[in-house]
Order: sequence, then structure tokens, then C-alpha cells
Amino acid sequence: MNIAIVGSGIAGLAVAVRMRLRGYVVDVYEKNAYVGGKLSAFEIAAKNNPQNIYRFDAGPSLFTMPQYVEELFTLANEPFDKYFNYTKVDDVCHYFWNDGTNAIAWADEEKLAHEFSEKLGVNTTDVKQIFLSAQNKYELSGRIFLENSLHKIKTWFKTDVLRALLQTYKLDIFTSMHTTNQNLAHGNLKLIQFLDRFATYNGSNPYKASGILSMIPHFEHGFGTYYPEGGMHNITQAVYKLGEKLGVKYHFNSEIEEIIINQGKASGIKLKNKNSVIPYDAVVSNMDVYYTYQKLLKDALTAEKINKQERSSSALIFYWGINKTFSQLGLHNILFSENYKSEFEALAQGKIISDPTVYINITSKLTPTDAPAHCENWFVMINAPFDEGQDWEAMKIKLRADVLKKLSKILNCDLENHIEAEQTLLPTEIESKTASFKGALYGTSSNSMTSAFMRHPNFSRKIKSLYFCGGSVHPGGGIPLCLLSAKIVDDIFVAH
Repeated sequence: MNIAIVGSGIAGLAVAVRMRLRGYVVDVYEKNAYVGGKLSAFEIAAKNNPQNIYRFDAGPSLFTMPQYVEELFTLANEPFDKYFNYTKVDDVCHYFWNDGTNAIAWADEEKLAHEFSEKLGVNTTDVKQIFLSAQNKYELSGRIFLENSLHKIKTWFKTDVLRALLQTYKLDIFTSMHTTNQNLAHGNLKLIQFLDRFATYNGSNPYKASGILSMIPHFEHGFGTYYPEGGMHNITQAVYKLGEKLGVKYHFNSEIEEIIINQGKASGIKLKNKNSVIPYDAVVSNMDVYYTYQKLLKDALTAEKINKQERSSSALIFYWGINKTFSQLGLHNILFSENYKSEFEALAQGKIISDPTVYINITSKLTPTDAPAHCENWFVMINAPFDEGQDWEAMKIKLRADVLKKLSKILNCDLENHIEAEQTLLPTEIESKTASFKGALYGTSSNSMTSAFMRHPNFSRKIKSLYFCGGSVHPGGGIPLCLLSAKIVDDIFVAH
């Protein structure tokens, strides 16, 4: 059996490995000259000091739930450490508020509870209870709904699923995430803001999203936060090399123009600027599901239905080479806005407030060679609305000034004077580089109680032998969920 995979994001790479392990002939087609999709990397040189080189991961910067990567190597009976290594991060994230409060979310539960008690004025028992609640929600429902297709009837008749459905009152499904967090934090505003920020894991609004998302802290603190040696890009490189070892064939600079459908079945692909059709027994699309329908299937009607669903947030990213080091910053850092609710209200209106929450990732903290000596590589990300034709250049200029003002005040320095290398990434560029519809990082939003069920399934109900993986379909965006989408495709494929 011959299988074509469209796109080499982490989900497409994982599907390729799984399908190849079943003995199928697997071809991966990638329009770019490199694998990884959003999980890619690049370097920039200092403008006035070209020998100063800064390395950056272009996209996702947080690595959790590494078991889903390791599983691929276990299935292949290949030594994981031959391809890839990672270490656990002790200081998960450094948090800063405008009033001068700062706190470190430690990996160690006791240390974390003590830190939040001392810095945020909360009871240590309450802090522990919050993470226990997240763990309980995950264990009750997380694996069930994240590792199985919600669009197959048989899923709903599994014993563990029925058991979970009988206990839905424990999941806060019909309460907003913010309200759930208010109750968990007993009204402590800074702790609520800390918990609400986990909604941005999948580009959602905590004031609208379901309280079931309050399980997300367990991903970061229960399973732990890790750092891949050599950067996030090495995750995709490892899976790519595994596929190569297994015999997966990769075709770069090969853009798919059309998925061929014959008698209701996916039967091949047609490459752009090529007249011939390459026959396949099945096709898996790792492309954004909107563009799969709109461009590859020429199905404007279904594409329009997807277009009507609310998009997740996007991002505006500054990649800064900083010729200074900051001891108060760690690998992951979040500097909160003063008014979180207004920030999400602005995003819903297609805008960014003047005092946004800022996320800074600095891999040179753990990989010193990512920046010159006594320098740091800053990946500075601000949540942005999806693209609706905004004047992004004007927004970028204003946002840059706002962010520099905020960071300079909190870090007590004139940050502008320390930027010696710079590059930006706008929502429009996210769309053009990764084919993410409207630049939305996670496909459709999770801003409703039924959003999980609204995500496109991992298979086509109308077209046989056509499957979907990646962040725009079930179970959602982010590295762990993309890897799970690959597992679901594999399970469905075998069942068919």
C-alpha cells in the first residue's frame, strides 16, 4: 500500500513513521526546502557586528509530554538517545507583574507552593489543591478525549469514556475557565491571572473557554517542562531522521496542487507545475484543514463552512539579539498585562492593547552557543488576533514601542540600546510560511463549550482513504496534541 502525506509538520512526520512501521510505502511532500513546519529554526547576525550570530527556534518554544515523541522510537525499536536528548527544567517559568511582583513557577511542588505563598500571598494548601484538581481532570477525561477520535461512535461506548461521562460534573465543562480559576484561587487576582494564561496554550480566551481547560497546568507541572538539547527544532529533526532510517521518502520543494478523488476515494496527488498524477492508495493531509479543502480538494463549500468557525489567536513575534544578560530571566518568562480581560476583549476585536502580556523565550540560558558570549537570544511573543486585513506594519511599529517601554520599566534598563539583531514574524507571514489559515496558530478556537466537538475529525466522512492530522483538526494545536492526531490517524487507518 502506498501513502502520500501532505506537509512535514510534526504531525505529518509522526504519521509517516507510524505508517512506515506498518510496512506501507510512505512519501512525504513538503513545499519548503526543510521539514518541521512551525518547528523550524534560523540564524540572524548583528547588524553592526556581523560576527555575532544568534540562533532562534522559529515557532513553538515549550516542550511538554515528551512521552509522545519517545513512543515513536519505542515502536521503531530504535534507541531514543541516539537521535534526541532533553532535560527537565527546574524553573518552569518566571512571572512578572507591573506592580513589581515576580514569582518563579518551580517544577518541584513544595518549592512552587512556598514561592506562590511568599510572593502572591496564597495558602500553600490551596496551590497544591489547584494542581491536584488539574491532574484529576486530566486523568478522568484527558487521555480519553485527546487520544481517541470523538467522531467515531465506538469511542463513546468504551468503558472508560462512559465512566468519564457519568462524572462530567467534576470537569467544569459548562463553566468558563476564568470562573473555574476564580473558585480555585479563592479570588487571588494574581493567581487567577497565572491560571487564566494557560488558555493561551491553544489560542483561547479564558473568559469564554470551558473550565475543562483548567486541566492544562497539569501538562506543564504534572508531566513537567523539558528542554530539547539543541533547541525545539531538534524534535522535528529527530523524527525526520527516524523516518529516513525506516525508509520514508521525503520530497522537498514539492508543493501539492490537488488531491485526486476518483469515485469518492482519494487516489493520488498532483504536484504544482506538473501534469502527471501520482497514484496512491491513501492520502493524509498535514496541511491546515481549510486550505486542504479550498486548495487541494477544490471544495469551496466545505472551506467556507470552516471559515465561519472562529479562529484561534495568532502571534506577533520579535526575534531580538540582546547584547546583555539578565539574571532575573529564565528559559521561559511571562510579563503580564495590567488588565487581562481587556487584552482578550481587544483580541476579539482584532486589536492588541498598549499593555499586552509578553512572553520571552531565551534558549541561550540553556544552550549558550545560541547567542554570543554575554548576550541572549530573545524570542518575544505577543498574542495577536488572526489576520482580517489589519495594517500589521503599523501595528508592529506601535507594539514594538509599547513592548520596549514595558520591558524597560520591569527590567530597569533601556532595552532598545541592547538590541543588536532583529527580525519579526507577523500573522500574515505565519500564514504564508506555514499555510495556517488567517495566521491562526491553532486552527479553530476553543472559545465555546462544544469547541472540541467542532474540530474537524481526523478522517473524511465523504471521501474514503483521506485523513487529516495537525493542529487544525482533532485534538488541537501544540506539539503533544499534534503527535496525538498522528496516533489517532494511525488507529483509524488500521480500523478501516
